[in-house]
Amino acid sequence: MERSSTTKQQKEYADFEEKLKRTVYLDSLSPLVTIPILRTALGQFGVVVAAQILPNYLDPKNAAVSALVEMQNERQSQNTVREINCNAFMIAGMPRPVRARAAVAEMFPDRPAPPGRRIQCYWIESNDPDWGVALKLKQLVKKHAAEASYLLDYQREEEEKLGEHQEKALRSNYSKFELIDKLYDDKTAERLARHYKIVMIDS
Repeated sequence: MERSSTTKQQKEYADFEEKLKRTVYLDSLSPLVTIPILRTALGQFGVVVAAQILPNYLDPKNAAVSALVEMQNERQSQNTVREINCNAFMIAGMPRPVRARAAVAEMFPDRPAPPGRRIQCYWIESNDPDWGVALKLKQLVKKHAAEASYLLDYQREEEEKLGEHQEKALRSNYSKFELIDKLYDDKTAERLARHYKIVMIDS
């Protein structure tokens, strides 16, 4: 019975390792991003098998989120990471400052335990030899949380600046297209073409 359980655990972990090779980790996603949006955005790089959005536990309100996206094969996942890191990643028609990397096992909240691994937890009293180590770890965790909070605030400010810049650029481009349409509608473009002896070709 024990051997059968071990074999099953080994197979389960081997399947997870194969899935790991096909999975891409995306960071700095907007909290408004959904699974269908992710599937559409990454569909240009290959076939999306599954996607999972990971909440930001350090700053759950209005913070950027991350996601795990499983592609059809390892080649597609590598291509996805390369394309996103080298080019602007488009979501809903707008570029986003998304970062991509190959996923690692620790990113999966539901990952299976490695075969033969056992985890034991116990309370440490003040007279325990490891009490000092536990206090240092507690202080280190608080320090990391404070640093992460500062970085998230900075990242949010940068994303707001980027959003404002993109909105201004979008309005500017739209105004230019409106101006061009107006020049054609009121025949100004034709008059300018005749004046400067330019041949206009209707597309």
